Amino acid sequence: MKTLNALLVLVLILTAAACKPGAAPGAAGKAPLRTALPEPLILGTPVPVNIPNVEQPPAGLRPDFLVPTGCVNLARGRPITSSDADPVIGELTMLTDGDKDGNEGHYVELGPGKQWAQIDLGQPCEIHAILVWHFFSQKYRAYHDVVIQVAEDADFLKGVQTVFNNDNDNTLGLGVGKNRPYIEDYQGKLVDAQGVKGRYVRLYSNGNTSNQMNHYIEVEVWGKPAR
Repeated sequence: MKTLNALLVLVLILTAAACKPGAAPGAAGKAPLRTALPEPLILGTPVPVNIPNVEQPPAGLRPDFLVPTGCVNLARGRPITSSDADPVIGELTMLTDGDKDGNEGHYVELGPGKQWAQIDLGQPCEIHAILVWHFFSQKYRAYHDVVIQVAEDADFLKGVQTVFNNDNDNTLGLGVGKNRPYIEDYQGKLVDAQGVKGRYVRLYSNGNTSNQMNHYIEVEVWGKPAR
């Protein structure tokens, strides 16, 4: 009888722990972010990445990232503007067309040096995650000075919030970043946006370890319309 009572107490303790707010992976009101991934693709000759403290791609699938239930990809099909209005390759619409194929003809190439691309979500939104695919078909490639900001207005003067910044020497003039540079991967870079609110998402880069150009295959912005 004592053994049975002890087992019942243990079950009650474990059940209470699982139901606590914020408990993972079954946190109340949250669910894993699910998005379709492209096929892994490696082409061409690898170029060494000589960047200190660079983050390597995950060895396997990325662990589940929880977002509030009801979150969707707010960026799908939304209009894009850019510091390079006439891309070298592709069209700006490719950033949000849902196509994550890493082959030629499925990415947009912006000019050399500092460039940005901007997504208009159409209304103020609560943003919980941003996924970025720059270019993953080369085995080793990292993009310089990657910065992602969210703002209330298209000119990025009101309510500007930085959700990712690996510009560790302030080359872009947007502040010294604390995030690590990272190797591109077919799973994309997932950024925890922590529920920031804004209508516009702007992504900066400054060339890459293979050339001076800037590329985007796809960008996803996961969240909900702001309340």
